[in-house]
Amino acid sequence: MQPYRTKEEETNMVRILIGISLSLIILNGCATYQSKFVSFKPPEAYTNFQQLPGIAIAGESFADDTAAKQAFGFDIRGAGLLPVQLVMNNQGGFSLEIIASQTFLVDGEGRYWPIVSNSVAIDRLEKSTQLAAYFGTGAAKGTLLGATGGAIIGAALGIVSGKSIGMTMGKGAALGAAGGAVLGGSGDGNSGERERRITDDLRQKGLEGKRIPNDHLANGFLFFPGEAPSARELKLQLRELETGTVHKLSLKLN
Repeated sequence: MQPYRTKEEETNMVRILIGISLSLIILNGCATYQSKFVSFKPPEAYTNFQQLPGIAIAGESFADDTAAKQAFGFDIRGAGLLPVQLVMNNQGGFSLEIIASQTFLVDGEGRYWPIVSNSVAIDRLEKSTQLAAYFGTGAAKGTLLGATGGAIIGAALGIVSGKSIGMTMGKGAALGAAGGAVLGGSGDGNSGERERRITDDLRQKGLEGKRIPNDHLANGFLFFPGEAPSARELKLQLRELETGTVHKLSLKLN
């Protein structure tokens, strides 16, 4: 038997719950993205520094979730990517490129992982539920907001009808999830802009497929599958564009 509530008590509870729901929608919709500038040191300052003919190179991994999030401004590990930063001082007289098909991340158990191309990295990022949850992008944003808001509004409707909160919470959540795109996502004019900024940022930071000119200090990231549990070593091949000479090296990673 449900406890008796006055009409005024029911009305106040509805107002409180709907107020919480609207607050959640506003907070999620206002999430912003700020590009992070990742600092680096000269290659010689790293413990894994290596010297090739005219080329100084070093690097570090961002396999740790916290460090990766701080570097990129969002949960890039949760989005399915493991970044490795490279720093390279090219004084060898020729332009260089990374041979992606022969560059691998080696995890703590000795398993090899291939490079994720920039295009695939961006595709993973755009489809990531972590990114949607953090920034509220696209239809996924609407679903998340709808589930949250629907559960609370469903509970409020249960109070008005005299049913228990527990009975109506699940139904409200299901309804909210089904209609979430209308509730949370379709009217957000800024989500597309935020998504473009994030993917453009990823393109700029990626080294895969880029030319490294002579007499340049270059730094950037190679992206590997987020399924890799750790990063022990980077096996890297570089090609001189003018001569075709290939340099092979292995970098120990933290």
